[in-house]
Amino acid sequence: MAVLHTREKLAILSDAAKYDASCASSGAEKRDSRKSGGIGSTEGMGICHSYAPDGRCISLLKILLTNFCIYDCSYCINRSSSNVRRARFTIDEVVQLTVSFYKRNYIEGLFLSSGVIRSPDETMTELVEVARRLREEENFAGYIHLKTIPECSQDLLDQAGRYADRLSINIELPTDEGVKKLAPEKKPETIRLSMAALRSRIEEKSEPTLKTKKRQRFATGGQSTQMIIGADATPDAGILQTSARLYGSYRLRRVYYSAFSPIPDSSSSLPLKKPPLMREHRLYQADWLMRFYGFAQGEILDGRPDGMLDLEIDPKLAWALRHRAMFPIDVNKADKEALLRVPGLGAKVVGRILQTRRHRRLRLEDLGRLCQSIAKVRPFIVAEGWSPGGLTDQPALREKIVSSCEQLSLF
Repeated sequence: MAVLHTREKLAILSDAAKYDASCASSGAEKRDSRKSGGIGSTEGMGICHSYAPDGRCISLLKILLTNFCIYDCSYCINRSSSNVRRARFTIDEVVQLTVSFYKRNYIEGLFLSSGVIRSPDETMTELVEVARRLREEENFAGYIHLKTIPECSQDLLDQAGRYADRLSINIELPTDEGVKKLAPEKKPETIRLSMAALRSRIEEKSEPTLKTKKRQRFATGGQSTQMIIGADATPDAGILQTSARLYGSYRLRRVYYSAFSPIPDSSSSLPLKKPPLMREHRLYQADWLMRFYGFAQGEILDGRPDGMLDLEIDPKLAWALRHRAMFPIDVNKADKEALLRVPGLGAKVVGRILQTRRHRRLRLEDLGRLCQSIAKVRPFIVAEGWSPGGLTDQPALREKIVSSCEQLSLF
């Protein structure tokens, strides 16, 4: 095998890492000024963008330690039987790349995952050693996200949490049946046990110790997971049911949804076409409704016999159109829970409404200044000087809202 330079490895292993969505990549088209001869691109590969809860954009070096893997998961481009170009970083190379990129202000953190080489413990040992050397030898204070190998030992999991800001364990697919069919070498029960052990450690370390009265630093960003959608026939209702169970059982910070991408020489059991990206987007919106808007998982798709989210409109608007008897809602009297159910009103807007109405009654024009799309809001609310009348019950209300909210072309 030819010896690869670090730059060649970076090209291979950053490209291999793009299928992992759990660093909250922006999804924007990658720009590379090297071909155009322009300015503005520092490096053509390896850097992705993540977003903090306060909206800050964080640049991460997103790579695999290696794309060699002992597993043969049907949906994975890096499976053992896949005919792809292989590469493997040394621990030194990952540390040097991270520090070098950080000093040049290219990145603010590292997202490190890996194929499984020889054994889960051996792979996890190398991942942990990268994080340890960055923290202890290089004094690296940036963000570190490590992918955790489910079958690794508890001691390695403890070390990973000591050095990383966030840990994640992929559940792979929404159902156990899907995992057993498409990734038979992986055991869903083992993945769940690892997630439970990680939750237990995070909770344990978050309690002040009797001796120092201080909380120990351990994966302060919590844990997350990712599931591939569209690789099997699981409907959106089943996907959201799995997500709700994961949030409740393991207190995850995020569940990430990654649309299946067809790969060369794939199994005949996989679909030939990838699912529409809008499906992934609608799942994230539904996930937000469960986490921040007080919706139960079963509510979001009630009345949808196929168990699939509507791709044309967002899940909250779809729910409101199916439950028109609950509207209109008076924005000057309704409680927070009721306001969060109004299409077009986000959590921040609801907070501003509650704050503003302590001083004066809100008119429709006031809401127009607070929210992005008054067209969505208008049929579902009563405000000072405004009542929707029969608008809420109009049969063509859906079409009217969709047409009024359509993005105009610039050209």
